[in-house]
Amino acid sequence: MYKRLGKQTVKLQNPPAILSYAAVAGKKEGEGPLKACFDYISDDSYFGEKTWEKAESHMIKQCFSVACDKGKIAPSALDYIFAGDLLNQCVSSAFAMKDSHVPYFGLYGACSTMAESLSLAAMTIDGGYANTVCALTGSHFCSAERQYRFPLEYGGQRPPTAQWTVTGAGAVILGSSGQGMKITHVTTGSINDAGINDANNMGSAMAPAAYDTLKAHFADTGRTPDYYDAIFTGDLGALGHDILQALFKADGVELGPRYMDCGVLMFDLNAQEVFCGGSGCGCCASVLGGHILRGMEKGVWRRILLAATGALMSPTSSQQGDSIPGICHAVAIEKEG
Repeated sequence: MYKRLGKQTVKLQNPPAILSYAAVAGKKEGEGPLKACFDYISDDSYFGEKTWEKAESHMIKQCFSVACDKGKIAPSALDYIFAGDLLNQCVSSAFAMKDSHVPYFGLYGACSTMAESLSLAAMTIDGGYANTVCALTGSHFCSAERQYRFPLEYGGQRPPTAQWTVTGAGAVILGSSGQGMKITHVTTGSINDAGINDANNMGSAMAPAAYDTLKAHFADTGRTPDYYDAIFTGDLGALGHDILQALFKADGVELGPRYMDCGVLMFDLNAQEVFCGGSGCGCCASVLGGHILRGMEKGVWRRILLAATGALMSPTSSQQGDSIPGICHAVAIEKEG
């Protein structure tokens, strides 16, 4: 059976079920509006380790363990792990999973990595190549600042368009059988370069990619935004959120209150001094593994579209003055019954 819809979307013939999920967060995230949604909040930015990079790895490993424990799923029962982070060569997730002895795919999609890992995990199960797969992603504010911008000791000033990399991780375990929440469609984004070269203005760089992917999803599936109870982008922040709404409004499409952004939801933008909101692999991942899936289980939403966005930059490209290409991958999650 041919599962392709249009150019970018796959309709899963046997939609994988969400068997378990978890979210771990740092102290600042635990002081925000979503604090009741996280499975664990650390008061120590080092998570008991000696460096921030080791802390990030510890946090991802902890989130993986919590997801396995909640679902009563032994790591040995997993066929694959799809995981990623923001650090060079994805070392945080690699070191977190090195002792799991589970077949592992390391991914990099910047802040879109949670949707990328979910997409590949779902298609792997639907294709008959696995029964149980974990999608896992995380980021850490301090390690990301050191890699992409300046060490914290530098004390650099942030412009109003900047976003705050979330210290957090999210894990979702999918299975070939099960009831409840299922992944039904995957829309894979293409790279969109809006010509933005300011590393402190990622919302503007990523919003056009989100627009392209969401338009492709609606065109391929024949659905409209009001098919979904909620549409979540993965950390465009306040500025990117407004840009995306304006792009759709120019087409005569009102996304309305059903549209929310994980970077805006994560923090209290008025009280926590995060400028345009949250960003990073762990933003979308922890909001999904905490707030969104909990809300679906409680019946707040039955059909949601998660469209995680990523800024495909590196320190090398930024230092050379290159633009910041954007990417967005979308996953439809629908609840049975």
